[in-house]
Amino acid sequence: MKTYTLHLICNGLTQGNLDGVYVGHSDNALCPRGVKDLEDILEVYDYPDVPIVFSSPLKRCLETAKIIFPDLDPLIIEGLIEYDFGEFDGLSAEQLKDNKKFKEWLSGDPDVAPPYGETNREFIARISETFVKIVDGILQAGVPETAIVTHGGVIMAIMALFALPEANMTDWRMDAGFGYTCRITPSLWSQGQKIEAIALTPTPKDEYATENSEFFWADVESSEEGDDE
Repeated sequence: MKTYTLHLICNGLTQGNLDGVYVGHSDNALCPRGVKDLEDILEVYDYPDVPIVFSSPLKRCLETAKIIFPDLDPLIIEGLIEYDFGEFDGLSAEQLKDNKKFKEWLSGDPDVAPPYGETNREFIARISETFVKIVDGILQAGVPETAIVTHGGVIMAIMALFALPEANMTDWRMDAGFGYTCRITPSLWSQGQKIEAIALTPTPKDEYATENSEFFWADVESSEEGDDE
């Protein structure tokens, strides 16, 4: 049976990431370190050769996609935008620690939102609907290999919702510029809307590859507050 390959790649760093603040819908560009880190990754790793790349509409994702896939024009998917932190965007947990609404939001209630932001339930519903449309489109078009460049929080949500083996969102943390390669099997998707996590991406170039470069659970820390890029 024909299968399809999908690579989920996290955008590069912004200054907000380095400052440890929540970075959601604010349209921050990559910072100089973010650009340099991606260039350094390209020296050691090979990103997949894909004919199509989807991207969040925000600058940090579009710039990441252009560095990684310089010959492709990303297809912008509005639903891949990061979580909307509302009034918390651009602020750190330390700055918000005495904010009553921040404490309510941190309680974990899926229906509590930051002021002028979205609830966790709304975020998950948006990401789920968007990802289903993307996968259905890939299968309908018959494109064998594609990539998505989006935010850390979005990738974590996608993997927690759809990936096998199953794991919590926090187990799917990844470094900026890295992510996961997944296999889409039409029968598995049609029966249960599941994809299979089969590797980390990008992969080390031959001269840097080791016996330990096979798929493993990444134990990395997010580069900003809130697990989002």
